[in-house]
Amino acid sequence: MRKTVKIPRILKIDKIDGFKIYVIFNNGETRLLDFDKILNDWNLKDSDMEYKLYDLSEIRKVRLRNQTLSWDNLPTKLIDDKGQEMEFPYEIGPDVLYRLSQDSDIPNQGYGDIVRKARIKAGLTQDELARRAGTTRFYISRFENNKSDIELSTFKRIIESGLGKRLNLEIK
Repeated sequence: MRKTVKIPRILKIDKIDGFKIYVIFNNGETRLLDFDKILNDWNLKDSDMEYKLYDLSEIRKVRLRNQTLSWDNLPTKLIDDKGQEMEFPYEIGPDVLYRLSQDSDIPNQGYGDIVRKARIKAGLTQDELARRAGTTRFYISRFENNKSDIELSTFKRIIESGLGKRLNLEIK
């Protein structure tokens, strides 16, 4: 039987605040990439390609490409299998970015807090809520502690089956 390997990928750049880039990974986590710290840890010299990222205007040119962070303003020259020189945007692998990232201080819109308060008010443990909603205590814990995002269908199951409440959404 083949083992499935989950490779972290970036689904969205959530927010850029100075040298801090908040991203959403495919595991549902919103994580912080603090490029001020990352670049300083790399001990870059002015001859290094990445040195330009010390300039805030350059780092803000980041975009999402191939499910990772990419900078068109930092061209990388590579030789293809025919010996031809090709130019690509500078990218850092998403697995490297995941290792360099840290838990984000951006909450998942407070939905985890809402569920925690409703669960406690209903007198339920995380385990009881998880069983009622058809998920795991670990998942409930991560969601309540803003460590994981949630799919709408799962959120609805937790609210309606787990808590016995009705979920209403409104777009204003």
